[in-house]
Amino acid sequence: MSLRPLVVVLGVQILIGIGLVVWGLQGFPLPGGGADERGQASAATTREWKVNRFDANRAFRVTAFQTEQIGPRPAGSEASRRLRDFLVERVPRGRTESIPDHPGLRNVVGHIPGRKPAILIGAHYDTEARPVGHLGANDGAAGSAVVLELARQLDRRSDPEDRDRRREIRFVLFDGEEEPAGCEPFIDCGLRGSKAYAERHADEIGDMILLDYVGNKDLTLPREGNSDRELWDRLRAAARRVGSLDYFPAFPAGYSIVDDHIPFIEEGVTAIDLIDFSYEPRDTLEDTLDKISPRSLDAVGETVLSLALEMRRRG
Repeated sequence: MSLRPLVVVLGVQILIGIGLVVWGLQGFPLPGGGADERGQASAATTREWKVNRFDANRAFRVTAFQTEQIGPRPAGSEASRRLRDFLVERVPRGRTESIPDHPGLRNVVGHIPGRKPAILIGAHYDTEARPVGHLGANDGAAGSAVVLELARQLDRRSDPEDRDRRREIRFVLFDGEEEPAGCEPFIDCGLRGSKAYAERHADEIGDMILLDYVGNKDLTLPREGNSDRELWDRLRAAARRVGSLDYFPAFPAGYSIVDDHIPFIEEGVTAIDLIDFSYEPRDTLEDTLDKISPRSLDAVGETVLSLALEMRRRG
């Protein structure tokens, strides 16, 4: 081997080593495979918003970690337990809560201290039990990744001395949103984590923001039929502030979804559900990472971050 090729090889190895160190410093395991797709997707976050506080590339990497390194994550599975351990370490003051009558299922809960009633930002972290092999890139992974990044950013901006003047924020990642295989109807068999949490804590919660299908390309989020109009108007005002209003059209969705916000609504909590139910690969094996756009994650993340900061300050 001549000297020049050797120098080139050594240079490439050094660059690879630097890249791995950077990934390690960011605090996330390095997902395997799909590097080119991730690189192209990461470059797509260059859209300029009026603010730039949410790290969409970080949220995308967490989405990739769930789908590529952990894989299918049905409630109660070993993969779900591995993800739970990952999540609880990455929400402020993280802990888990059991779900009565469902041994092995646990919600992941974190919070930023403040006065009540609290603001709850939530998503579910399990995937469909059927079809077998469901990766849930948008149906589970994207929403939970956005919640993690919101928790990180909001915690960084909190001041312990303000807790008596600012509202508490809770971050809840629900287990058992999807129904077990062979159990019907969904309203009876699903939403296990949110039902349990609402039953225990609804009297402590004033507002809930649920993130479900929020990462897909061509994302559009009209107001879902069960979502509170006034809180949705505040969400659109936040979108206007950050420059993402195109993602939140003024027209209603024209459908109502049974989702993790329903147990809270039934307990009198004001709630909204961010869900693009026009997402064609939903509940199929095609719900994969290549359908996810960091730009969509960014639009949702910046908007909800702005809304949460405004709600925490003003009530």
